[in-house]
Amino acid sequence: MKMKNHNCRVCGLYITTKPWGNDGQNPTFEICPCCGVEFGNEDYSLDSIRNFRKEWLGKGAPWFDPKQKPLNWKLEDQLQSIPDDYF
Repeated sequence: MKMKNHNCRVCGLYITTKPWGNDGQNPTFEICPCCGVEFGNEDYSLDSIRNFRKEWLGKGAPWFDPKQKPLNWKLEDQLQSIPDDYF
C-alpha cells in the first residue's frame, strides 16, 4: 500500500510538509492552497472530510489560492491522490 501522508485528505494535493505530521496524528493547522481545508480543523473525521470535499466539489473545485494552481492542473488526477482511508 502506498503511503500518502503528504497529500491533502480532502482534495489529494501534494503538500511538501506532512499536513498531519510525521505520525499522521498531529495536524499542522495550515491551509491547503487548493481546497482551503485547515488541517486538523475541518478534516478531523471521515465525515468532516467527506462533507468538506462535497461542498468544495459542489462549488466547482475552486482553488483557495489561485496563484498556486499549476497550469496543467487536472482535478481528476489530483483526486486520485487522496489517501484511500479518506474516501
